[in-house]
Amino acid sequence: MSNADFSAQPDAAPSQIAGMMAMCAAMALLPIGDAISKTLTGFAAPFDVTVWRTLAQAIWFLPLLLLARKGLRGSVLSWPAVLSGALVAVVSLCLIYAYRTMPIATAISIFFIEPLVLTLLAGPFLGEKPGMRRYIAVAIGLIGALIVIRPNFEIFGPVVLLPALGALAYALNMIVLRKATRKHRSALSFQIGVALSGAAILGGAQLALGLMGRHTTPLSDLPGWALGALFASGALIALTFLLITLAFSKVEASLLAPLQYLEILGATLVGYLVFGNFPDALTILGTSIILASGIYVFYRERKSGAPARKIRARIDR
Repeated sequence: MSNADFSAQPDAAPSQIAGMMAMCAAMALLPIGDAISKTLTGFAAPFDVTVWRTLAQAIWFLPLLLLARKGLRGSVLSWPAVLSGALVAVVSLCLIYAYRTMPIATAISIFFIEPLVLTLLAGPFLGEKPGMRRYIAVAIGLIGALIVIRPNFEIFGPVVLLPALGALAYALNMIVLRKATRKHRSALSFQIGVALSGAAILGGAQLALGLMGRHTTPLSDLPGWALGALFASGALIALTFLLITLAFSKVEASLLAPLQYLEILGATLVGYLVFGNFPDALTILGTSIILASGIYVFYRERKSGAPARKIRARIDR
């Protein structure tokens, strides 16, 4: 992420507070969109729900593209954006398939190994080699993930591995994003391109599978409220994107990164209020280990002076 896109403003305390509040609001909105997706998987296949949600997201991004076109830097559509759109599509499919079977909070807890995976991949792909302490923190965090996965694997089966696969895809997406926005593109240009590319890829896949005989649930077969829920989900994603963009424009990434973990709290609350799910003791223990490890990694990055330049933009998820 280029410094021009997300520059810190350490001397503007009110601006930093506004940025951090925007990030907190974004993390609170994400589980609501996830809850809508989980509910819709009771009426249609997760693949169809993923396609519909991604298309709804793209619809809301189109007016954003028109309104912000004069302030965009670099091309919106590019091969890196297409690759990122494909990776984001994998993330969305993994999580929504997991939501159909698992509590949202459990899936999100496993998914949050992503910062740890990114730490491992940053060396070979970005030349950002972490020190031994961070490698140890990553190892401890992955042990926490195993604590979450093991009892849930016995209950839900291999589906519990999908959030981990989604975390790997998202970490790879962060690497693509870093490289693509370092010089020639703004983050806003790139993310709009990702949203449009993801919608095109998933829409094309659904059309191709339909021609091959796969049955797609017609929108007319869904309950009357479902179409509104889909558009509301797309609006939440667009709003979350704007909030995250605002946050990173006012506060440096290493300060915002730990706030991303508020999503787990939001997912736990939404899961309990909407679905009556609450994590068991082992899930809470494993999640706590993952959180502590991730926060330590961010702390070491900040202390060493290495810019995090990391966007947890689940608006694309």
